[in-house]
Amino acid sequence: MSRRPCWSAPLLSLVAAVLLAAAVPQAAEAIPPFARKYGVSCALCHAPVPRLTAFGEAFAGNGFEFAVGELARDTIFTGDPLLRLQKEFPLGVRLDLYQQALSKSAAGESNSDQQLPWTVKLLSGGQVADKISYYFYFMASDHGEVAGLEDAYIQFTDIGGSGVSVIAGQFQVSDPLFKRELRLEYEDYQPYRVRVGQARADLTYDRGLMALWSPREGLDLTLQLVNGQGLDAATDANQYDRDSDKTVVLRLSQDLGPLRLGAFGYAGGETANGVHNRTRIFGPDATLALGSRAELNVSALRRWDSDPFYGSCTPFSPCPGGATSPFATSVDAALAELVFWPGGPVARWYFTALANYIESDDPVVSLRLGEQNVGEGYLTRYRTGSLGAHYILRRNVRLMGESSWDFERERMRFVTGMMVGF
Repeated sequence: MSRRPCWSAPLLSLVAAVLLAAAVPQAAEAIPPFARKYGVSCALCHAPVPRLTAFGEAFAGNGFEFAVGELARDTIFTGDPLLRLQKEFPLGVRLDLYQQALSKSAAGESNSDQQLPWTVKLLSGGQVADKISYYFYFMASDHGEVAGLEDAYIQFTDIGGSGVSVIAGQFQVSDPLFKRELRLEYEDYQPYRVRVGQARADLTYDRGLMALWSPREGLDLTLQLVNGQGLDAATDANQYDRDSDKTVVLRLSQDLGPLRLGAFGYAGGETANGVHNRTRIFGPDATLALGSRAELNVSALRRWDSDPFYGSCTPFSPCPGGATSPFATSVDAALAELVFWPGGPVARWYFTALANYIESDDPVVSLRLGEQNVGEGYLTRYRTGSLGAHYILRRNVRLMGESSWDFERERMRFVTGMMVGF
């Protein structure tokens, strides 16, 4: 029998959010490293933090410079033309703090939770030489644990004047689509987190190379070569990749007035227990500017795996769904996001809507949301809808409230909180 919704917890959560807002110093004007370096407002690159403006996208693409090859800023004179050092080590901090409430809780859950803080990130980036830059962030606290490095890469911009830039390091495979780390919502872009069976491949973090090229105005091409293993630790042989297979990722997009259309393709594989699993992911994406006050983002993907349980399904040890022999799987996933800012480009109020849809024929999907410890440990379907409101208390202090409905669990989640950057 399902439990009756407990709405006292959401009410307490809302009150707590109001108290948190009142506790924020009204004179706080701390700004992150890039804003400090150039002496500008965070609003130049973010609207709101952490969502990037068009200028912010170009700034990142230029290797964290206003223009490629600009005169060096905030550097020290070393007397050596082959050495460029910044005067100060640029360091920023991002804190995300939340209060969460559920209309009904499952086993091992509580109706209310104070996630204070939920994440703490230490960020740094800048130039190490002309057209060579770096960026990384260290997750000092992620869900209450030290997670370590996530984004960490070196960028070579406009190599040889070709217009091609290359990133080497670890990054999210889905970054050319929509960047998860820059979303405003508490609810994630779940289609990019999909894992199938025992395969480790997904569209979040991986290690490898990424090349970016814009051969003409409005046309962007991204090519990646990654391990397809995620960010697992190195083996006893001091190798990150556990097999010789590599994954190729291609993404093409074109601007057509207010519409940007894209196509994404992923081809890779992984060998385990002497069995090879091929993974293919493909689908379209689009961004539509709705005047100057709203934006619609859509991404749809189909994933196919040839044997994601690596031959382990037998009559003596059936796989989820009762399979007793190897089988191929397919998963359909999509997200749609609407961002609305009624006050225009320098708005203080932002409103968001996010829908996630994931469906497979068999219980093979993992999103790392705790489903591994329930029943068969895999999902067949995941569907959620979220509505959020965000208020810019300061350019680097954003308050938020979000309500989400889980169609499978038939429950509401209410989250209030803030993001602070300095």
